[in-house]
Amino acid sequence: MNPLKTSQWTLGLLGCLSACQSTTNVESSIEATLNRLQHEDQTNAILAIVPDALEQVRALEGMDPNQPLYGQAVVVKDNIHIKGMATTAGSLALANNIAKQDAPVVARLRNAGAIIVGKTNLSEWANFRSTSSTSGWSSVGGLTTNPLDPACTACGSSSGSGAAVGSGLVQIALGTETDGSVTCPAAMCGIVGLKPTVGLLPTEGVVPISKNQDTVGPMTTSVTLAAHTMDALAPNQTNSYASGLSRDALKNVRIGVLRHHDPEPKSPEADLYQRSLSLLEEQGAILVDIEEIPGLGRIQRLEWTLLLREFKREINLYLASTPKEVKSRTLSDVMAFNVANTELVMPYFGQEVFELSEQTSDSDEPALETLARQLKRLAGPEGIDALLNQADCEILVAPTFGRPWNIDLENGDNYEGSSCTTLPAVSGYPHLTVPMGLADGLPLGLSFIGTAFSESALLAAGYAFEQARAN
Repeated sequence: MNPLKTSQWTLGLLGCLSACQSTTNVESSIEATLNRLQHEDQTNAILAIVPDALEQVRALEGMDPNQPLYGQAVVVKDNIHIKGMATTAGSLALANNIAKQDAPVVARLRNAGAIIVGKTNLSEWANFRSTSSTSGWSSVGGLTTNPLDPACTACGSSSGSGAAVGSGLVQIALGTETDGSVTCPAAMCGIVGLKPTVGLLPTEGVVPISKNQDTVGPMTTSVTLAAHTMDALAPNQTNSYASGLSRDALKNVRIGVLRHHDPEPKSPEADLYQRSLSLLEEQGAILVDIEEIPGLGRIQRLEWTLLLREFKREINLYLASTPKEVKSRTLSDVMAFNVANTELVMPYFGQEVFELSEQTSDSDEPALETLARQLKRLAGPEGIDALLNQADCEILVAPTFGRPWNIDLENGDNYEGSSCTTLPAVSGYPHLTVPMGLADGLPLGLSFIGTAFSESALLAAGYAFEQARAN
């Protein structure tokens, strides 16, 4: 036999054996994950387990094991389509909403070697049903709780995704965010969460709230896994997100500290935050205090108007596209369903947000597109970009949220502390949260916020902070 051909044959055989060994290892890992999902879900994070996880593993045969998420178990928030499974957004009105195709983001995960193992609970209708809702509760899945304290909230609306990762069931989940719905549960469950720039990832096959603010985002145990997940979700970037991670990424980086969001002085949260800021400085960052955020209150008021108007338009378009088995074809139909099933659907809180949204009209002034452009300008070029430019900074930081509050089904959420989610949400700019540690036994997140499409810089900075904390 030709020696060259013998060498090629040997290499090919070794490659096959390596691939077989890889899939064998993956199968064992996925079986262990499925067992955890079924028997160890103490937070009520998991809504459904997929029936074909091991078939997905076998489909990896022949795939390059260097794919970003090869063999990684991933759970997906139940407002994102998985082919053959119901997409309920937590609502019994969508119990028959069986997806005919994967959402593009799910297809991209599969193409990167991920094994989709389940769907996660969420705040019903992504927390856009009532002004007195309880985050983490849905009529389909019940209540998801915080993995560190079952009496406390997991926040929302990606509660199940945050709790699933925070409790160790999986290392990667997909969430969605309109304003705070990835970053708040990530921070309060002690994990990493990234809200990417709006438009970077496709949102087809996702139950909508706002075309201008909705995005899918990874929720993971580490910044490295968030970067790998972004490499899967946004393929064909010039440079991979994972390759840009560096322990030295904070050296000589000017960072604006949004003092508007400081915790209460002398509180455990303030002490933890100050230690985190000191750690940034120890890694070479140059901190610049930013005392005011001009126009924030106005932006928040206009955002509420925008979301009420956009939700009615977007949800009516979505419901009209659902399978014929879904009888609620409009927002008005969903509201009627909720009234007809009050004991199941509204035992704790109503649908005031739905009612306000239904009252909006296409003829409302200003035109929806005009309002959306105005808001993006106020929060983006005149908001985040202006703050960065005036302080000559590359990144903004703040505590993501206050401490997890006690769950109160009768009275709804009782937010504690400040939230820095609005500017990145309304502008559509990226927002990364990384665990700072525990204050009185409960997790807090540190937010890294940047200009449009600055995910690589945020992930690199978050990685350097995370690694310094680990040491």
